[in-house]
Amino acid sequence: MATLTIRDLDDALKQSLRIRAAHRNRSMEEEARQILRAALTDVSTPGPDLAQRIRARFSGLGDITLPMAEREPVRPPPTPDLPAARTVVARALGKRSRPAPKRKA
Repeated sequence: MATLTIRDLDDALKQSLRIRAAHRNRSMEEEARQILRAALTDVSTPGPDLAQRIRARFSGLGDITLPMAEREPVRPPPTPDLPAARTVVARALGKRSRPAPKRKA
């Protein structure tokens, strides 16, 4: 077994490790070993992705096939009224589509 020495450990971090170890009825050394083991095990052995875990969880229930819903045909897009569309474009460009009415004096 190897030995590891950690220098310059913050007092607050050491106190947190001491409290965590006490809650789990372990020594500080054993708690540090468990923390390192858990952290390094997750990195070195990636588990199955989410889809595989879901499939494994529900595999015992059997496979189901859902019926495809009938869909209505897509309706054609509306065709714009050309004179009205020209008026909208003209207003957007700041132009008048027809001459302004003359005012009586």
